[in-house]
Amino acid sequence: MSKQEHWISARGCVYNVYYHLVWSTKYRRRVISDDVEKYLKQLHMKISDEWDFVVVDQEIMPDYVHLFINSHPKHAPSDLVKVLKGITAKKVFEKFPNIKSQMWRGHLWNPSFYIGTCGDTTRDVIEKYIELQKEK
Repeated sequence: MSKQEHWISARGCVYNVYYHLVWSTKYRRRVISDDVEKYLKQLHMKISDEWDFVVVDQEIMPDYVHLFINSHPKHAPSDLVKVLKGITAKKVFEKFPNIKSQMWRGHLWNPSFYIGTCGDTTRDVIEKYIELQKEK
């Protein structure tokens, strides 16, 4: 597959913006069972449809979540994390009320998270390209 096949055209831009998102349960409590994992994966796909981003890959462990997504640059990645964590916490507590009782003060997710970016090139390539612009 060529790099161009990864580009997404939208009104006013063409983009290839990938984010690696990671967050954990509050106090790293291991409350995500197989059933909860399956439900979270479905929720992530539903949220991605509603918010117009693509879930490229996801892995859910008993105490944390990894998502690899491709999103339009109009969405701040921190906003996507807030949406994902907010909706999933509410829905998981509704479907699995026993989990809420296992969490202190009823919070499913730790408030912090990790975001890494990925695109179609490396930092070195971009820096070299910018440097060479004056030489042209």
